[in-house]
Amino acid sequence: MTPAPPAATAAGPYALQIRGVSHRFGQVRALDDVSLVVPRGAFVVLLGPNGAGKSTLFALATRLYDNTSGEIKILGHDVRRRPMAALQNLGVVFQSRSLDNDLSLKQNLVYHAALHGIGGKRAAALAARALTKVGLADRAGDKVRALSGGQARRVEIARALLHEPTCLLLDEATTGLDVASREAVLGMVRGLVETQAVGVLWATHLVDEVKLDDTIVLLHKGKVLFTGDGPALLEQAQTNNLRSAFLHLVGISKGDAS
Repeated sequence: MTPAPPAATAAGPYALQIRGVSHRFGQVRALDDVSLVVPRGAFVVLLGPNGAGKSTLFALATRLYDNTSGEIKILGHDVRRRPMAALQNLGVVFQSRSLDNDLSLKQNLVYHAALHGIGGKRAAALAARALTKVGLADRAGDKVRALSGGQARRVEIARALLHEPTCLLLDEATTGLDVASREAVLGMVRGLVETQAVGVLWATHLVDEVKLDDTIVLLHKGKVLFTGDGPALLEQAQTNNLRSAFLHLVGISKGDAS
């Protein structure tokens, strides 16, 4: 049985804490009593097949949907009671692309800054800093349409980092990328955890994006089946590799897996 996430420690509140969250769409229960934590400066993988409820959880955390059960806190701020304070500490990269292809990288970021009430020289400075973090400072004046898929993803990550959040949520961030671009984006995000102490929740259905020492939250049909590191997952599934453990716990046969 997977233990419940612990309470925040003396080091301070978690970057993200989700406790007892359920959600329905009509008669369909998309999430069922989901709990997880993302410490500051940690990389946590939300692993689950398509339809597991990962995107619904992200929609609740970002207030696209209203959570009516349980609680979601970002750096200790409840997203229902203190949404402004909570969302100021949150950066998000959704699965669908949302950059303006006809604007430059800098223009996309400055426009996003304006949505956060940041303008003028400060917006330009933050945009330059964010593009530096993702290795695209030299492309600031280029239009987005000139970028590769992996580079565009890095711009979206820069945009999410623009207001210097404590928590970063990425929903299937490597969708549509080739293997090299996937590895580059994933490596860059892992680097941000180490250098910027950002707490990351990385949602994916791809087992090869998971490392054995990652904290893994396995979500299936709206329920958390497992929380822990890779070796504990292998032990629970009684197998010797993460792919087999994942398929076993979600009840997918190898012949049915893509």
